[in-house]
Amino acid sequence: MQAFDLYAILPELVLLIATCLLLVASVYVPERVISAPGVEQDVFHTPRGVGFVYFFTIILLVYLVFAFVGRMADPALVAMNGLFQSDPFSNLLKACSCIAVLVSLIYSKQYLMDRALFRPDFIVLALLALLGQFVLISGANLLTLYLGLELMALPTYALVAMRHSSEKSVEAGIKYFILGALASGFLLYGMSMLYGVTGSLDLIEIFKVVADPRVNHLVMAFGLVFIVAGLAFKLGVVPFHMWVPDVYQGAPTAVTLMIAAAPKLAAFALLFRLLVNTLLPLLGDWQPMLVLLAVLSLVVGNITAIAQTNVKRMLAYSAIAQMGFVLLGMLSVFDDHAFSAAMFYAITYVLTTLGTFGLLMVLSRKGYDCETLDGLKGLNKKHPWFAFIGLVMMFSLAGIPPTVGFAAKLGVLEALVDAEHTFLAVIAVIASLIGAFYYLRVVKVMYFDEPEHEITVSGSGFAKGILGLNSILVLAIGIVPAGLMGLCLDAMRRTLLGS
Repeated sequence: MQAFDLYAILPELVLLIATCLLLVASVYVPERVISAPGVEQDVFHTPRGVGFVYFFTIILLVYLVFAFVGRMADPALVAMNGLFQSDPFSNLLKACSCIAVLVSLIYSKQYLMDRALFRPDFIVLALLALLGQFVLISGANLLTLYLGLELMALPTYALVAMRHSSEKSVEAGIKYFILGALASGFLLYGMSMLYGVTGSLDLIEIFKVVADPRVNHLVMAFGLVFIVAGLAFKLGVVPFHMWVPDVYQGAPTAVTLMIAAAPKLAAFALLFRLLVNTLLPLLGDWQPMLVLLAVLSLVVGNITAIAQTNVKRMLAYSAIAQMGFVLLGMLSVFDDHAFSAAMFYAITYVLTTLGTFGLLMVLSRKGYDCETLDGLKGLNKKHPWFAFIGLVMMFSLAGIPPTVGFAAKLGVLEALVDAEHTFLAVIAVIASLIGAFYYLRVVKVMYFDEPEHEITVSGSGFAKGILGLNSILVLAIGIVPAGLMGLCLDAMRRTLLGS
């Protein structure tokens, strides 16, 4: 390993070493253990230890954000003998992933403390999942992509099932694990067929072979079907969406946010690395598959969400429809949008998701989870500021101006029209109108219904301040989206051109 390689993977090394040290160090933080006869002590329940781990995790994530932002101007490079790549695309997505995990931990602290889940192992598992996202986003080899995917997924399975006293949580963890393993099998089988045709695991070498017209196109297309199916599982789009509602509803809200936010960026990166970076010559084969998945997701996700009374389950079907928009963004024309519309949509969706689940956790308290529409009734009468935050988030998810969701949807629709997919743009608009019904129903419940029980607000003042800042950003980027849009377009073009 050369110094060049160490520089390329330095943030990942820092995260790995810091995570291991935090896990070990938490054990040595002295605790006052009050032992009761016949009561088994929980070795992970270390209040002082978790405070130590939480504090240094926040510092670590802030450092990583600045590290990746500082690298965004660097040219694209490939390190570790072609296994790892650092480019503007990966650095932007990693910075956004760090921010998503950072904000998720800030929102989750009080929620986890009230449910005895605020433990060192929770934070360490979240950091290990983040490390997997880093590896996945920067994968330059099929093996690196798969290892990153599993490193991201395995800690997430454990997080979902961490509340072992809840049957729903354990059931969600089992479903997530089984279907996640099935998706990994699809993806791995498709990769193996890709290797069989090209004779290489390196993405650049595969691209060169695929571009050769003499390659066996039939076997390549067959392997592509399995790859797209595996990607669809990870994105949670129809018809591979069956795990999404159950996991969103069954997992603790803090864990649901860990699944709904940062991993979506990593899944988008996997989609980009495999289909655009590697299999762009097969554009005519994989784009029709994405069209079918996107249209099904928009229709099924939005229509099914209307019937939901559980907010987390409604947001799960909403996520399915939102990922349909991301897939539509992958139909862009390179010269005009360079697939940046999909990237902008994924980033802004994560920003809105953070605020939405953050609000649900702030409105939850010990012994009560704010998960149903009834729990939001009359919120404006008791807490008008938090009702306004909820309104902003619902408007953004629905794509109503001046929120960032409108700018994101408009960007995808422009990309579709420029790529001469006008009919798909019409379908997307109709699906968005259907989706607006259940988003506006939440607003109606908050502003016009009478409260059925006492509504309390939990969480620290710092978490509430970050939640307010989150809502302001959703509005500000919606009003002035050019900065982030230009950043996404520049990162995508420089990555594709290798500069």
